[in-house]
Amino acid sequence: MTQFLQALINGVAIAAVYALIALGFVIIYKSMQVLSFAQPGLLLIGAWWVVFATAPPEEGMPTLFWIVMMAAVTGAIGALFLLSREVVKAAVAKSLFVFMALVAAIDVIWVAWVREGDVGGLGWPFWAGVIFALVIAALTGIAIERGFLRPMVGKPVFAVAIMTIGIDVVLRILAIDLLGINIRSVNDPWGIEVLKVGDLVFQHRQIAQVVTAIIVVILLLAFFKYSRFGLAMRATAFDQEVALTQGVSVSTVFAMSWAIAAVLATIAGVFLGSGFGLSPSAGVTALKALPVVVVGGMDSISGAIFGALLIAVAEQLTVTYQPTYAPWLGQGFAQVVPYLIMFIVLLIRPYGLFGTKEVERV
Repeated sequence: MTQFLQALINGVAIAAVYALIALGFVIIYKSMQVLSFAQPGLLLIGAWWVVFATAPPEEGMPTLFWIVMMAAVTGAIGALFLLSREVVKAAVAKSLFVFMALVAAIDVIWVAWVREGDVGGLGWPFWAGVIFALVIAALTGIAIERGFLRPMVGKPVFAVAIMTIGIDVVLRILAIDLLGINIRSVNDPWGIEVLKVGDLVFQHRQIAQVVTAIIVVILLLAFFKYSRFGLAMRATAFDQEVALTQGVSVSTVFAMSWAIAAVLATIAGVFLGSGFGLSPSAGVTALKALPVVVVGGMDSISGAIFGALLIAVAEQLTVTYQPTYAPWLGQGFAQVVPYLIMFIVLLIRPYGLFGTKEVERV
């Protein structure tokens, strides 16, 4: 019984991370009717900003260089957001993107070739680093939507999905170059400390991620229900044309949905990197949020939460019992379980357990 309860505890803890990533998928899909595959890349690059902000400055590391580079990137993203609202010609926005690409290239060359992946940081406290990373993540999400997805409006959904795959590849390559081959610490306050209740073990980071996920979900629900902008996002999700006639800026809703998704991915990345450190394999873990979304329903927030619990608990129960009762399935079978559940749900309810059933009139 203890083994079963411990598996449930671990499952609920990892479900909190899956839910955060899945909510980003759902928010983008509800607003744009597009499945974004860029969440793993957003997760890695967002978590890396926490690593960089909280890492102690290395001796001889030109910290001023990094500050200038970050200020340039942030300023370019902010300027792009302000200038792309039909205030200036599109050529200016394109020039800003070229500038951002050049700055990013300089950062990658500096880290990957000059420093050989071994970089120092700013030495900030953990919470300051997290706030800093969330701001950068939100701006990155806005820049991605403005620069790469806005020109795709009106294009086939398949083409837009392929675009998000390309964005994910670019972000992941950049994050891997920045992280290097070593596991990086996010310098979280929880570490590997545990709380024991009888024979059950609660890791401090597990408690933190569950509490954080609950708070985030409550804030999101309150945002969508009571704030003016949240109501605008709900109206856009319901019907974009009707929202436009009511004066809702659909383009701003699109940008905000990507900003929120990037922030959620960054929070999930912080928890994936807490305790034992952040590695590029965290991006693979983020892909498990895709079965979560499909199982729960592409347009359902409650479905994303339920799907995360179902997938994570099933995965942890498999990790616990499969080596004993079904060793012939081989090692690592638990990694397949989320996708098996997804296939089964797709056969029974193609639109997900909580998704909206689409009816087309002929």
